[in-house]
Amino acid sequence: MKLRDILKKEAVCGDLVSTDKKDVLDELSRLTAAQYPGLKAEDVLRVLLEREKLGSTGVGYGVAIPHGKIAGLNQIVSFFGRSKSGIEFQSHDHKLASLFFVLLAPENVVGNHLQALARLSRLLKGEEIRHRLLEAKDIQLYDVLIAEDDKI
Repeated sequence: MKLRDILKKEAVCGDLVSTDKKDVLDELSRLTAAQYPGLKAEDVLRVLLEREKLGSTGVGYGVAIPHGKIAGLNQIVSFFGRSKSGIEFQSHDHKLASLFFVLLAPENVVGNHLQALARLSRLLKGEEIRHRLLEAKDIQLYDVLIAEDDKI
């Protein structure tokens, strides 16, 4: 599975406006639902908030991967958002999160969902890619993500 299989160019936002965790999850939910017909923002938000109750998806190094499973979804989809100022997200390293990858999967998918999470983790673990994503112009973000993913 490649990133281009689950992320479309329109599902990238380089300028998130939220300033706290709940608001950024709401903003990401609305933006994700707007890009994938059939998704409802309130359903996405409910799933992401339920997942956060189990533990923060802020994985550290300025990265958060809010994720979950949604009934009625027929394929894995994702959305990338960037907050240049960073947001307190209860990350494991106690640093602000600036790079957000929403990952949503159908309820009955297990292996592919975990494979996608692992791929995103590998993609974002490098300091250079995180720096490039923070510095890239909005219009470049998708191309940077896809080019770096192709190297994996």
